[in-house]
Amino acid sequence: MFAEVDAATLSAWLVDDDELALLDAREQGAYFHSHLFHAACVPLSQLELVLDQLVPRRDVRIVWCDDGSGLAERAAVKATEQGWTNNHVLMGGTAAWSNAGGELYAGINVPSKAFGEYVEHAFDTPRIPAAELNALLEAGENLVVLDSRPMPEYHNMSIPTGIDCPGAELVYRVKEVVDDPATTVVVNCAGRTRSIIGAQSLINAGLPNRVVALENGTMGWELAGLTVERGQTMHAPDPSSAVNAWSTEAARMVGERFGVRSVSIDELEQWRADPTRSTYLLDVRTPEEFEAGHLEGSISAPGGQLVQATDEYVATMRARLVLIDDNRVRATMTASWLRQLGWNDAVVLDVDVTSAHALPTSAGRTPRPAVPTVPTTTVSDLAKRFDQNIPPVVLDLGSSAKFRRRGHIPGAWWGVRSRLAEARAALGEVGDLVLTSSDGQVAKLAVPEAQALWPEATITALAGGNKSWRHADHLMSVEDAEEHLTTTTDDVWYKPYDHDEQVVAQHMRDYLTWEIALVDKIRRDPTVTFPVFE
Repeated sequence: MFAEVDAATLSAWLVDDDELALLDAREQGAYFHSHLFHAACVPLSQLELVLDQLVPRRDVRIVWCDDGSGLAERAAVKATEQGWTNNHVLMGGTAAWSNAGGELYAGINVPSKAFGEYVEHAFDTPRIPAAELNALLEAGENLVVLDSRPMPEYHNMSIPTGIDCPGAELVYRVKEVVDDPATTVVVNCAGRTRSIIGAQSLINAGLPNRVVALENGTMGWELAGLTVERGQTMHAPDPSSAVNAWSTEAARMVGERFGVRSVSIDELEQWRADPTRSTYLLDVRTPEEFEAGHLEGSISAPGGQLVQATDEYVATMRARLVLIDDNRVRATMTASWLRQLGWNDAVVLDVDVTSAHALPTSAGRTPRPAVPTVPTTTVSDLAKRFDQNIPPVVLDLGSSAKFRRRGHIPGAWWGVRSRLAEARAALGEVGDLVLTSSDGQVAKLAVPEAQALWPEATITALAGGNKSWRHADHLMSVEDAEEHLTTTTDDVWYKPYDHDEQVVAQHMRDYLTWEIALVDKIRRDPTVTFPVFE
């Protein structure tokens, strides 16, 4: 059901002209510690839910890898069963790659993070230390702080006086916030990448103001002993017609500089009908705009996040990326960065998606892939059994971070779908087992696999998962979390802020050190190159 490839073959494939999806089948937390630069994380436990979006062409070359644990082989078989026909496995995994002289990387979203560091070096993007910014704020200097993260991150913590304006929105909205050329514009994020890309976007667009990136973002601010604000909701306003005129012309000039081209709807349809190439439709507007109406077949990929975490949206190297918005400002700015990242076929759809009445559009979020029909238990039935003191064994296959910090169904155990054998060893024989997960999808996928391990048991999935349990106002427990783990909690990457308060500062320092060091590391990697533009 798959072929094996050695490190030399994969190395050649990474730099040839054909499409390639390099996928790591481990859980995100395990992947975080050591992986190939170009490998997108597609955990075996999530495969059916994410592979169609990440790798839409079913006959594209796929190479699965892991650390020699056997997950790559299992993922290749599963992908073949799901309809992907060109699966390969890297022989010997990451160890063989390293032994052959290949570089391995720690971290998440490594290509985008490394690119951010490269941009700072290549453009000499101006930056301001936290202490200097704080002094300017206290002195009442003429400046504006623009936070380039999505609203939930900004709402959680922000720099005092900061206004939320996510990456691709900066050029689109900045003139609505800053009308004085003498105003200093400071762009910040949590760490470094979005600050650097955001500040350089405004500079590339020709904003006449002094523009600087906040060095090390909110992490640098807190490490300097300064206090962040919480719960803020200030967002940069929608642009007026005059601001639209400026941003349209600014984006046009940026597009010319970086070779961004537009495609018509007819050309798009030709691309989508081409079975030899992968075409992604990426709507770079805000999630709210996307949900109000979007082109059928497109996915929500807000421009700043798409540049910051490209591998979470697109896993096929050398694919065609068609960016969609309403007036091409956000799409052009995003495409300019994607082209510098190496996506040569990042283009802009020459259509205003909000007024293209002849195009098939739909509202709401992109639906998740359907899962097989399996026996389920309703929230009310499960709650009744708790009330009657005859609860079943509950196995939570959702995020370990949420299980430990946000709570779980009382008495529930935690596990990973791809490690159900470990859960079987921890739980032993059970007569009645209810599987749950964040929204119940992973739990449904796991029912037949669990049934094979507990053939005599009654096994069901909780309909709607933990979200339904929580929304019904049933108790969520954080007690006994550590005692009820069936496997290692390396399913997710724990961000610096996710750690206990006494070690957060050290994790922030470690993260920033890692990020800064990436630019030197990629210089040693012959599989990593970024195009150079005048």
